[in-house]
Amino acid sequence: MSKKNQLEAYYGLPNEVTFCTKCVMSNQRPTSAVEFKHTKESKKTTMNFDDDGICDACKTAEIKDNIDWGMREEELVKLLDKHRKNDGSYDCLVPGSGGKDSAYQAHVLKYKYNMNPLTVTWPPILYTDYGLKNWKNWLDAGFDNISFYRNGKVMKLLTRLSIENLLHPFQTFILGQKNLAPKIAAQHGINLVFYGENEAEYGNPIADNTSSLRDKSFFSFENLDEVFLAGVSIKELMDKYDVRLSDLMSFLPPKIEDLEKANIEVHYLGYYLKWTPQEVYYYAVENTGFKARPHRTQGTFSKYSGIDDKIDDLHFYTTFIKFGIGRATYDAAQEIRNRHLTREEGQALVRRFDGEFPDRYFDDIMKYIEMEPEYFHELCNKFRSPHLWGKDKGGEWKLRHNVSKTGLDD
Repeated sequence: MSKKNQLEAYYGLPNEVTFCTKCVMSNQRPTSAVEFKHTKESKKTTMNFDDDGICDACKTAEIKDNIDWGMREEELVKLLDKHRKNDGSYDCLVPGSGGKDSAYQAHVLKYKYNMNPLTVTWPPILYTDYGLKNWKNWLDAGFDNISFYRNGKVMKLLTRLSIENLLHPFQTFILGQKNLAPKIAAQHGINLVFYGENEAEYGNPIADNTSSLRDKSFFSFENLDEVFLAGVSIKELMDKYDVRLSDLMSFLPPKIEDLEKANIEVHYLGYYLKWTPQEVYYYAVENTGFKARPHRTQGTFSKYSGIDDKIDDLHFYTTFIKFGIGRATYDAAQEIRNRHLTREEGQALVRRFDGEFPDRYFDDIMKYIEMEPEYFHELCNKFRSPHLWGKDKGGEWKLRHNVSKTGLDD
């Protein structure tokens, strides 16, 4: 298709849709979960593909096979010894909700490496029953915890606005989740914060495992006039929605001067220990009482990832609408990289489950944010990028291209 005849691509996505030759991920995958607007002017970047059509995440998986994990563990022990405290105070911080990843992180750090972690929870917007039980089981396995329940009225407002303006139910939730850990660490004199998997596992730029938070752009409190939450400026939130700055502080990053005093380091445990999601799941089950969902997660084939928040399933449905990438694509791609699935098996799972509408908790979510279901579906149609979606002869929306090459324009 000539440039003149190209269909409009929203969010700065590539006009030509291609799929990784090793997994099932497409070149439409954004590199990080940050805010973006429904506009062609957006400069959103996507993951890279090499000349052989292999995505960054698959190349990272290949690199993992050649890493000397014994040496990486030695690096970890040196890091822990540097921060280890012998006076009974906390020497590291692990943010999490009690899912398999945070359960694994905290347990390994405490019971294998003899650290004293403080766990910190930015709670789900709408807990599932089993998610709440997993969180309690995690703490009962031997951990102190701070659970920070932000302003409920503001969380509800921002969740609704995130859907209306960005079709991104988790946008402000993710920002608060990211920003809480360094604030709590600074308050408690903890200099070491651990996240789980390195972001490069999913095709994001490889995270720096040694930098301080002062160097990380998303931890900057400068230029609040340029900060948008849920697609709305701070000023507009205060003026139009009668929200105080104090109501928004829990979503915003810490102040620069606080970071400079705290001298906090952020590290990814997945950089030091080989991280395989299925094995992490088994470890969490055995050591922290973690339990999978009692049913298959809608939109995919798995039962144990991202199961603590009712809105999680809807979030992945919106990524399917905006990028043509549903939860089954994310899960199958990861399983292929870990050699638990073949590409052909992954394609079959994507065909079967990607884009499945998550109706199990949908009414609960609409009631919570006070939105009519019909309005939500109208928003979904508004956010479909023309280069990804078209209507078939029956008037039904269909992807123009998919990994099985059975799309509207394949």
